[in-house]
Amino acid sequence: MNNELSPQYIDFFRDVKDKIRSSQYEAAKAVNTAIIKLYWDIGSSLSEKMKSGWGKSIVETLSGDIQKEFPGIAGFGSRNLWYMVQFYEEYSISEILQPLVAEISWAKHLIIMTKCKNIQEPSDSFLMDG
Repeated sequence: MNNELSPQYIDFFRDVKDKIRSSQYEAAKAVNTAIIKLYWDIGSSLSEKMKSGWGKSIVETLSGDIQKEFPGIAGFGSRNLWYMVQFYEEYSISEILQPLVAEISWAKHLIIMTKCKNIQEPSDSFLMDG
């Protein structure tokens, strides 16, 4: 068997690798978009319920019920649910930011929300960190 690869095969293999990497990237973006949309929707629903008189205890109750319904699921502890409310309330008031919310990961949104004093504060310095 010939162990040398033809230049045509090397080009073909490179093309296949590029397609695989591109598909992986697109899949990761789609997952991120779905998660951000879910967190936005949950934050919106919680915000509306609290404003309509359900009170803040809804967050603890919902977190516990999610954990019972989906044992071992991550991301729905009461702290993260509060972040979802904050995420929705802070971003929903800005027409500039609303279309951009799905462009970055939830971790980056958490950095922005916890490190910025207000919504207009520049965030370039800590977004570059990772």
